[in-house]
Amino acid sequence: MTASVPGGLPRDLHPVAWWVWAIGLAAAASFTTNPWLLLMLVGVAALVVAARRSDQPWARAFRLYLWVGLAIVVLRVLFRLLFGGSYPGTVLVDLPTVPLPSWVAGVTLLGPVTRESLLAGLYDGLRLAAIVVCIGAANALANPKRLLRSVPPALYEIGTAMVVAVSVLPQFADSVRRVRAAQALRAGATGRIGRLRRLLVPVLEDALERSLALAAGMDARGYGRAGAATPAQRRTTGALMLVGLCGVCVGVYAVLDSTAPRWLALPMLAAGLLLAVAGMVSAGRRVERTRYRPDPWSLPEMGVAAVGVLVAVTAWWVSEHQMLIAYPDLSVLPQVSLLALVGVLAGLLPAVASPRPAHLGVAA
Repeated sequence: MTASVPGGLPRDLHPVAWWVWAIGLAAAASFTTNPWLLLMLVGVAALVVAARRSDQPWARAFRLYLWVGLAIVVLRVLFRLLFGGSYPGTVLVDLPTVPLPSWVAGVTLLGPVTRESLLAGLYDGLRLAAIVVCIGAANALANPKRLLRSVPPALYEIGTAMVVAVSVLPQFADSVRRVRAAQALRAGATGRIGRLRRLLVPVLEDALERSLALAAGMDARGYGRAGAATPAQRRTTGALMLVGLCGVCVGVYAVLDSTAPRWLALPMLAAGLLLAVAGMVSAGRRVERTRYRPDPWSLPEMGVAAVGVLVAVTAWWVSEHQMLIAYPDLSVLPQVSLLALVGVLAGLLPAVASPRPAHLGVAA
């Protein structure tokens, strides 16, 4: 029996709340190159995953995202070593420059390695790695099947494809774990190539079997079957969506271009959004599917989503008003302000404010 916690019984948080929180952390990482803030964002994501992940297969994939983030940082620094010879700064290693053809002008192969070049590669790699880890935290915490149920009816085909896409890596991690556990019980081929073959072939077979089972299950539940709609209704829906998207494009362009007429900016953007929403509602009426026990959206969900928005807004404010904190100079040691520190650490609140999952996870 699962133990209860103060404030209610254990339950799975709404997957959209986890995604809003994770996207907020990823947005905060995109607003800075400060290595301390980026490392803290990675630590915040890891601590929340360790505290609130379940024992479902997708929850075990977070470790793979950490390895992917580490590989991104290493590759980014290596690229700086190979192609950063013209970067000014303090020279650490004076490598010879390899001459390249004239059709690749502007690209330098090898050359003097400067401290600033390595730091720039490290900071850029950390930023991209932090974004990947934050998205991995959402994949480890949010149930992809329940996320599909939360997609609006008009977008259920797109939602199905997205859920299948984001669940590939968790399923791959679960397949690797089960195959390795099965192979540990019996002897087999030795050597690096032999062990790789014994691992790769069963994992690929398991992935194919899961894909076929998923396709059969989705077909049995009616996915991919269009509902009844008259030609007039289809034309109306298509016209609303097309005109709405055109209005959104014109409105976004006018908002970004200060020389465009102002009546093409926010008014056109609002009108386009309204028409697009009307088209989605019209398209959703012809989708014949029901929801069994819809996921609740209560106070914990609102709190977790609000934390993600708060972290992103704080990082944006720091990037606008504290430039040296968000984008530190490569020649000095990066500093952290109190506001930036509090904004990042606020991302830890879901570890204590959200309910424990219905299926408790194992230690990382």
